Amino acid sequence: MKINNPEYISSAVNAKDYPFHYLPEIALAGRSNVGKSSLINKVVNRKKMAFTSSKPGKTQTINFYQIDNYFYFVDLPGYGFAKVSKAEKEEWGRMIEGYLLNRSNLEAILLVIDARHKPTKDDIQMFNWIVQMNMPALVVATKIDKIKKSQRKKQEKLIKNTLGINQFTPFTFFSAETGEGKNEVFKFIGRFVD
Repeated sequence: MKINNPEYISSAVNAKDYPFHYLPEIALAGRSNVGKSSLINKVVNRKKMAFTSSKPGKTQTINFYQIDNYFYFVDLPGYGFAKVSKAEKEEWGRMIEGYLLNRSNLEAILLVIDARHKPTKDDIQMFNWIVQMNMPALVVATKIDKIKKSQRKKQEKLIKNTLGINQFTPFTFFSAETGEGKNEVFKFIGRFVD
């Protein structure tokens, strides 16, 4: 899949604002500051297409990116960010749930987690939801360049055991710095794109 012209299309807070199209959508779910925007930018080979922020909790809308005429990346608001009010958290929760439950274009999810840490309660909850809904998913553990090679196996085991990943759920490490894992992400997306 050669990407020539990826573009940001729109942001939405509810269904009436979603773009109308017939392409498959691949959603990115993960906690705040886990590197979803950096992953999108690396995969499509653009430095600043998806907005990255050093301030967690910045993505407060559902952001739609058209990747040529192949598919859409849909960047969901990061969950689990402590510094926002309870009401805001609930609002984000409703926004994410509304999209995940009702969007007919949704084909698969990239569950983005931080390779350096044990998955959070929110990560576990999200993974369990994906399993319950029988939604195809790839677990992507980002920031792998920040882990020593000798620690990788240990971290992979910790992540898989904590989430309860079985052999049917694909998993990859990913680095927005080195591009490691980019091919695995492409391979997974290729299953849903004509």
